[in-house]
Amino acid sequence: MKSRRRILVSWSSGKDCAWMLHCLQRADEYEICGLLTTLNSEFDRVAMHGTRRAVLEAQADAAGLPLWTIPLPWPCSNEIYESQMHAACARAANAGIEAIAFGDLFLSDVRAYRERQMTGAGLEPLFPLWQIPTAQLAREMQASGLRAKIVCVDTKVLPASFAGRDFDESFLSDLNPSVDPCGENGEFHTCVYAGPMFSQPLDMRPGETVVRDGFAFADFELSASPAMTKS
Repeated sequence: MKSRRRILVSWSSGKDCAWMLHCLQRADEYEICGLLTTLNSEFDRVAMHGTRRAVLEAQADAAGLPLWTIPLPWPCSNEIYESQMHAACARAANAGIEAIAFGDLFLSDVRAYRERQMTGAGLEPLFPLWQIPTAQLAREMQASGLRAKIVCVDTKVLPASFAGRDFDESFLSDLNPSVDPCGENGEFHTCVYAGPMFSQPLDMRPGETVVRDGFAFADFELSASPAMTKS
């Protein structure tokens, strides 16, 4: 019997990586060994998404997977980012990991950058969602039961009021046709709280929404601590 390939899933807390995880969970050829996430050390949150560490850890727990975190300083130069990524890749290769899966959809320059990063690292980059039409993909996610909050919007292309909304059919119908349905061009970012990739949904409550540097960030936190939810 052929052994399954040991992989990590690049994890931002958003819908694309969560859907990729679901697809990989159904594929017999992979053993998913963890979720690989970069964290802003200054704020202890996922960069751009603004996801709190506690929410991130709850996602990993619901997925039944260990969380591999890569701490990054703020501000962070590209040189520091690449150095930290190389160290994480070396750690993964030493642990017998064979590949890292990324949730990129169609941006060729981003894919090429990741492929360059993996060169010489002993790891193969995988792109399970590559070039799936994003309108189709968005509705497949929603139909599956995936639920996510809009946690960041680029106010140059979307109103700040879109931050905090659910990633649902109503949200998609309100998007300007120039906005990608999955926000692949950076128009918006999400945080997943339920779906077929999780054993149970996350109970999240909204916090404040702030506008900073041209982006609107909607904060969410767990409604109760893990200890309280298990009692």
